[in-house]
Amino acid sequence: MALTNVTQEIDAAASAKVSAIQAEAAAEIAKINADAEQQIAEMKDKEDKRLKEAVERLNRQELSSAELESKKIVLAKKKELLAEAFDATLADLVNAPREVKLAQYKAMVKVASEIICNPKAVMSVNDSFTADELGVSSVEKDSRISSGLILQSEDGQEEIDMQYTTLLQTIWDREIKAVSDILFR
Repeated sequence: MALTNVTQEIDAAASAKVSAIQAEAAAEIAKINADAEQQIAEMKDKEDKRLKEAVERLNRQELSSAELESKKIVLAKKKELLAEAFDATLADLVNAPREVKLAQYKAMVKVASEIICNPKAVMSVNDSFTADELGVSSVEKDSRISSGLILQSEDGQEEIDMQYTTLLQTIWDREIKAVSDILFR
């Protein structure tokens, strides 16, 4: 019987060791699983945060692109309105009544006479002013001129371009900022 008791004691001790090892292994497995779940949760949180930041960045970029496109559209419309104003002003000058044009042309000749003595006038084929009316030495017609005058010295060496298009463009270029500020406050 002693052998049976020893065998039972050995079996009991072995069973206890196996149970202790199994409990230790189960605790280690639980710890590894908990660590893995914690790492997975941390990785998921980091990935969620990265994804949220990427979405926010894309939204900001889309908003920025939309704002830029909107500004381009507004700028294009402003340019269109300014071009229409330029064209309307030029049309008013070109289509002014004869007496208004004559007064303007005489004023141009007066200013040019301070630089060029006794200038000759080159004008549009649509204008019918005489040298006497303008106060110039002679008048020539040129189909390239739509309205206004080019005043020249008799030898053609000196020339002052006072075409309406040229004058208006010069004023326009100089004053466009102020005009834009007034129109588009």
